[in-house]
Amino acid sequence: MSTTTDLIQPFQIEGLNIRGRLVRLGATLARGLRGHDYPPPVAGMVGEGMALAAVLAGGLKYDGIFSFQIQGDGPLGLLVTDVTSGGDLRGYARFDAAAVAAAGDDGGTVPRLFGAGHMAFTVDQGPNTERYQGVTELSGASLGDCAHNYFRQSEQLDTALTLAARTGDAPSSAGLMLQRLPGAGMGDLDAEERDEQWRRAVILMASVTADELLDPGLDPNRLLFNLFNEDGVRVFEPRPLRFRCRCSRHRVVNTLRSFPAREVREMAEDGRITVTCEFCKADYLFDVDEFAA
Repeated sequence: MSTTTDLIQPFQIEGLNIRGRLVRLGATLARGLRGHDYPPPVAGMVGEGMALAAVLAGGLKYDGIFSFQIQGDGPLGLLVTDVTSGGDLRGYARFDAAAVAAAGDDGGTVPRLFGAGHMAFTVDQGPNTERYQGVTELSGASLGDCAHNYFRQSEQLDTALTLAARTGDAPSSAGLMLQRLPGAGMGDLDAEERDEQWRRAVILMASVTADELLDPGLDPNRLLFNLFNEDGVRVFEPRPLRFRCRCSRHRVVNTLRSFPAREVREMAEDGRITVTCEFCKADYLFDVDEFAA
Protein backbone atom coordinates (compact mmCIF):
# COMPACT_ATOMS: atom_id res chain seq x y z
CA MET A 1 0.00 0.00 0.00
CA SER A 2 1.43 3.40 -0.97
CA THR A 3 1.99 6.10 1.59
CA THR A 4 2.84 9.78 1.54
CA THR A 5 4.68 9.78 4.87
CA ASP A 6 7.38 7.81 6.67
CA LEU A 7 9.60 7.51 3.63
CA ILE A 8 12.69 8.67 1.80
CA GLN A 9 11.82 9.66 -1.77
CA PRO A 10 14.98 9.89 -3.92
CA PHE A 11 14.80 11.91 -7.13
CA GLN A 12 16.91 13.52 -9.81
CA ILE A 13 16.40 16.74 -11.75
CA GLU A 14 17.48 15.51 -15.14
CA GLY A 15 18.03 18.82 -16.91
CA LEU A 16 20.09 20.27 -14.09
CA ASN A 17 22.16 17.21 -13.11
CA ILE A 18 20.99 17.48 -9.51
CA ARG A 19 19.99 14.67 -7.19
CA GLY A 20 17.86 14.99 -4.11
CA ARG A 21 15.82 13.36 -1.37
CA LEU A 22 12.47 14.22 0.12
CA VAL A 23 11.77 12.82 3.61
CA ARG A 24 8.43 12.83 5.37
CA LEU A 25 7.70 11.54 8.86
CA GLY A 26 4.29 11.02 10.44
CA ALA A 27 3.65 7.93 12.54
CA THR A 28 7.41 7.39 12.88
CA LEU A 29 7.84 10.77 14.53
CA ALA A 30 4.71 10.38 16.68
CA ARG A 31 6.08 7.13 18.08
CA GLY A 32 9.48 8.70 18.65
CA LEU A 33 7.96 11.51 20.70
CA ARG A 34 5.65 9.28 22.77
CA GLY A 35 6.33 9.26 26.47
CA HIS A 36 8.95 12.02 26.45
CA ASP A 37 6.72 14.99 27.31
CA TYR A 38 8.87 17.35 25.25
CA PRO A 39 7.88 21.04 25.22
CA PRO A 40 6.99 22.19 21.68
CA PRO A 41 10.39 23.76 20.83
CA VAL A 42 12.20 20.55 21.81
CA ALA A 43 9.68 18.29 20.05
CA GLY A 44 10.08 20.38 16.91
CA MET A 45 13.86 20.08 17.08
CA VAL A 46 13.63 16.29 17.54
CA GLY A 47 11.32 16.13 14.51
CA GLU A 48 13.71 18.14 12.37
CA GLY A 49 16.67 16.11 13.65
CA MET A 50 15.05 12.81 12.70
CA ALA A 51 14.16 14.17 9.25
CA LEU A 52 17.71 15.46 8.80
CA ALA A 53 19.24 12.11 9.75
CA ALA A 54 17.01 10.34 7.23
CA VAL A 55 17.62 12.78 4.39
CA LEU A 56 21.40 12.57 4.90
CA ALA A 57 21.46 8.79 5.28
CA GLY A 58 19.34 8.46 2.13
CA GLY A 59 22.26 9.65 0.03
CA LEU A 60 24.80 7.19 1.43
CA LYS A 61 25.66 3.62 0.56
CA TYR A 62 26.24 1.90 3.89
CA ASP A 63 25.31 -1.22 5.79
CA GLY A 64 24.93 -0.27 9.42
CA ILE A 65 23.94 2.84 11.36
CA PHE A 66 24.04 6.51 10.44
CA SER A 67 23.81 8.80 13.46
CA PHE A 68 23.45 12.52 13.92
CA GLN A 69 24.16 14.25 17.22
CA ILE A 70 24.23 17.77 18.63
CA GLN A 71 25.73 18.68 21.99
CA GLY A 72 25.50 22.18 23.42
CA ASP A 73 25.61 24.19 26.62
CA GLY A 74 22.07 25.56 26.32
CA PRO A 75 18.67 24.39 27.61
CA LEU A 76 18.71 21.52 25.08
CA GLY A 77 22.00 19.87 25.90
CA LEU A 78 21.83 16.80 23.67
CA LEU A 79 19.97 15.67 20.55
CA VAL A 80 20.66 12.19 19.18
CA THR A 81 19.01 10.46 16.25
CA ASP A 82 20.06 7.52 14.12
CA VAL A 83 18.80 5.49 11.18
CA THR A 84 19.84 2.03 10.06
CA SER A 85 20.44 1.05 6.45
CA GLY A 86 17.17 -0.91 6.75
CA GLY A 87 15.14 2.20 7.60
CA ASP A 88 14.80 1.91 11.40
CA LEU A 89 14.76 5.45 12.79
CA ARG A 90 14.80 6.78 16.35
CA GLY A 91 15.78 9.92 18.27
CA TYR A 92 15.68 11.64 21.65
CA ALA A 93 16.65 14.86 23.38
CA ARG A 94 17.98 15.68 26.85
CA PHE A 95 16.84 19.10 28.07
CA ASP A 96 16.31 21.36 31.07
CA ALA A 97 12.55 22.00 31.18
CA ALA A 98 12.80 25.16 33.28
CA ALA A 99 15.48 26.66 31.03
CA VAL A 100 13.48 25.85 27.89
CA ALA A 101 10.42 27.54 29.39
CA ALA A 102 12.51 30.58 30.35
CA ALA A 103 13.65 30.94 26.74
CA GLY A 104 10.11 32.05 25.85
CA ASP A 105 8.49 32.18 22.44
CA ASP A 106 11.85 32.62 20.71
CA GLY A 107 13.17 29.45 22.29
CA GLY A 108 12.96 27.36 19.13
CA THR A 109 16.09 28.67 17.42
CA VAL A 110 19.35 26.74 17.54
CA PRO A 111 21.30 29.44 19.46
CA ARG A 112 18.58 29.79 22.11
CA LEU A 113 18.08 26.06 22.58
CA PHE A 114 21.56 24.61 22.11
CA GLY A 115 23.80 27.55 22.92
CA ALA A 116 27.40 26.96 21.88
CA GLY A 117 28.15 23.43 20.76
CA HIS A 118 28.93 21.10 17.91
CA MET A 119 27.20 18.66 15.60
CA ALA A 120 28.53 15.28 14.50
CA PHE A 121 27.63 12.79 11.78
CA THR A 122 28.79 9.19 12.12
CA VAL A 123 28.56 6.11 9.89
CA ASP A 124 29.14 2.86 11.78
CA GLN A 125 29.20 -0.32 9.70
CA GLY A 126 30.08 -2.66 12.53
CA PRO A 127 33.20 -4.46 13.74
CA ASN A 128 36.30 -4.59 11.56
CA THR A 129 35.27 -1.46 9.63
CA GLU A 130 36.48 2.08 9.95
CA ARG A 131 33.93 4.54 11.34
CA TYR A 132 33.45 7.75 9.40
CA GLN A 133 32.75 10.87 11.43
CA GLY A 134 32.32 14.52 10.53
CA VAL A 135 32.25 17.17 13.26
CA THR A 136 31.61 20.89 13.04
CA GLU A 137 30.66 23.76 15.32
CA LEU A 138 27.03 24.82 15.44
CA SER A 139 26.59 27.81 13.18
CA GLY A 140 23.17 29.03 12.10
CA ALA A 141 19.76 30.03 13.35
CA SER A 142 18.08 26.78 12.34
CA LEU A 143 19.04 23.13 12.12
CA GLY A 144 18.93 23.39 8.33
CA ASP A 145 21.31 26.35 8.42
CA CYS A 146 23.74 24.40 10.60
CA ALA A 147 23.70 21.40 8.26
CA HIS A 148 24.16 23.66 5.25
CA ASN A 149 27.20 25.29 6.86
CA TYR A 150 28.65 21.84 7.57
CA PHE A 151 28.39 20.87 3.91
CA ARG A 152 29.81 24.16 2.77
CA GLN A 153 32.88 23.67 4.96
CA SER A 154 33.38 19.90 4.88
CA GLU A 155 31.99 18.36 1.69
CA GLN A 156 32.77 18.64 -2.01
CA LEU A 157 29.18 18.70 -3.31
CA ASP A 158 27.08 21.86 -3.41
CA THR A 159 24.13 21.18 -1.09
CA ALA A 160 20.88 22.94 -0.26
CA LEU A 161 18.49 21.82 2.46
CA THR A 162 15.22 22.82 4.07
CA LEU A 163 13.52 21.27 7.11
CA ALA A 164 10.09 21.62 8.69
CA ALA A 165 8.31 20.20 11.73
CA ARG A 166 4.88 20.43 13.29
CA THR A 167 4.11 19.46 16.88
CA GLY A 168 0.79 18.78 18.59
CA ASP A 169 -1.70 15.92 18.34
CA ALA A 170 -0.49 14.81 14.90
CA PRO A 171 3.21 15.62 14.78
CA SER A 172 5.07 15.51 11.49
CA SER A 173 8.39 16.58 10.03
CA ALA A 174 10.02 16.72 6.63
CA GLY A 175 13.27 17.47 4.86
CA LEU A 176 14.10 18.34 1.25
CA MET A 177 17.69 18.23 0.06
CA LEU A 178 19.41 19.01 -3.25
CA GLN A 179 22.99 18.14 -4.21
CA ARG A 180 24.73 19.18 -7.40
CA LEU A 181 26.57 16.34 -9.09
CA PRO A 182 30.00 16.85 -10.69
CA GLY A 183 30.01 18.64 -14.07
CA ALA A 184 29.30 15.69 -16.37
CA GLY A 185 25.84 15.53 -17.92
CA MET A 186 25.33 19.27 -18.44
CA GLY A 187 25.90 19.26 -22.20
CA ASP A 188 27.67 22.30 -23.58
CA LEU A 189 27.01 24.54 -20.58
CA ASP A 190 30.03 26.36 -19.23
CA ALA A 191 30.81 26.77 -15.53
CA GLU A 192 28.94 30.06 -15.23
CA GLU A 193 25.83 28.60 -16.83
CA ARG A 194 25.98 25.53 -14.59
CA ASP A 195 26.24 27.79 -11.55
CA GLU A 196 23.18 29.70 -12.74
CA GLN A 197 21.24 26.44 -13.15
CA TRP A 198 22.15 25.43 -9.61
CA ARG A 199 21.05 28.78 -8.21
CA ARG A 200 17.77 28.39 -10.07
CA ALA A 201 17.14 24.97 -8.53
CA VAL A 202 17.87 26.30 -5.04
CA ILE A 203 15.43 29.16 -5.60
CA LEU A 204 12.76 26.69 -6.71
CA MET A 205 13.37 24.56 -3.62
CA ALA A 206 13.17 27.64 -1.39
CA SER A 207 9.70 28.37 -2.77
CA VAL A 208 8.20 25.32 -1.08
CA THR A 209 6.28 26.12 2.11
CA ALA A 210 6.34 24.21 5.39
CA ASP A 211 2.65 23.37 4.90
CA GLU A 212 3.40 21.80 1.51
CA LEU A 213 6.30 19.79 2.87
CA LEU A 214 4.19 18.47 5.75
CA ASP A 215 0.86 17.97 3.95
CA PRO A 216 0.09 14.20 3.91
CA GLY A 217 -2.57 14.90 1.28
CA LEU A 218 0.06 16.18 -1.17
CA ASP A 219 1.71 13.19 -2.80
CA PRO A 220 5.53 13.40 -2.77
CA ASN A 221 5.68 12.88 -6.54
CA ARG A 222 3.22 15.71 -7.09
CA LEU A 223 5.17 18.00 -4.77
CA LEU A 224 8.41 17.34 -6.66
CA PHE A 225 6.67 17.74 -10.02
CA ASN A 226 5.22 21.07 -8.93
CA LEU A 227 8.69 22.31 -8.03
CA PHE A 228 10.91 20.94 -10.78
CA ASN A 229 8.78 19.77 -13.73
CA GLU A 230 10.22 22.33 -16.15
CA ASP A 231 13.63 20.67 -15.90
CA GLY A 232 12.41 17.07 -15.86
CA VAL A 233 12.26 15.47 -12.44
CA ARG A 234 12.64 11.68 -12.20
CA VAL A 235 11.65 9.86 -9.01
CA PHE A 236 13.04 6.52 -7.87
CA GLU A 237 11.66 3.79 -5.64
CA PRO A 238 10.79 5.27 -2.22
CA ARG A 239 12.40 3.76 0.86
CA PRO A 240 10.11 3.21 3.86
CA LEU A 241 10.98 4.44 7.34
CA ARG A 242 9.63 3.30 10.68
CA PHE A 243 10.35 3.93 14.35
CA ARG A 244 12.19 0.96 15.77
CA CYS A 245 14.47 0.95 18.78
CA ARG A 246 17.46 -1.36 19.07
CA CYS A 247 17.34 -1.64 22.85
CA SER A 248 16.86 -5.10 24.38
CA ARG A 249 17.14 -6.84 27.72
CA HIS A 250 20.29 -8.56 26.48
CA ARG A 251 21.95 -5.23 25.65
CA VAL A 252 21.02 -3.80 29.06
CA VAL A 253 22.44 -6.86 30.84
CA ASN A 254 25.71 -6.50 28.98
CA THR A 255 25.85 -2.82 29.92
CA LEU A 256 25.22 -3.56 33.60
CA ARG A 257 27.89 -6.24 33.56
CA SER A 258 30.43 -3.60 32.56
CA PHE A 259 29.94 -1.84 35.95
CA PRO A 260 31.59 -2.99 39.21
CA ALA A 261 29.27 -5.05 41.41
CA ARG A 262 29.23 -2.31 44.08
CA GLU A 263 27.93 0.26 41.59
CA VAL A 264 25.27 -2.15 40.35
CA ARG A 265 24.01 -2.65 43.92
CA GLU A 266 23.93 1.13 44.42
CA MET A 267 21.60 1.45 41.44
CA ALA A 268 18.96 -0.66 43.16
CA GLU A 269 15.86 0.59 44.94
CA ASP A 270 14.03 -1.91 47.16
CA GLY A 271 16.18 -4.68 45.74
CA ARG A 272 15.39 -3.92 42.10
CA ILE A 273 17.17 -2.11 39.29
CA THR A 274 15.16 -0.21 36.68
CA VAL A 275 16.83 0.80 33.42
CA THR A 276 14.85 3.02 31.04
CA CYS A 277 15.75 3.36 27.37
CA GLU A 278 16.26 7.02 26.46
CA PHE A 279 14.86 6.49 22.95
CA CYS A 280 11.67 4.44 23.39
CA LYS A 281 11.10 4.74 27.18
CA ALA A 282 10.94 0.96 27.63
CA ASP A 283 11.67 -0.11 31.23
CA TYR A 284 13.89 -3.12 32.01
CA LEU A 285 13.57 -4.47 35.56
CA PHE A 286 16.14 -6.63 37.32
CA ASP A 287 16.25 -8.24 40.74
CA VAL A 288 19.66 -7.43 42.20
CA ASP A 289 20.20 -10.91 43.66
CA GLU A 290 19.18 -12.66 40.47
CA PHE A 291 21.34 -10.36 38.40
CA ALA A 292 24.35 -10.95 40.62
CA ALA A 293 23.83 -14.68 40.30
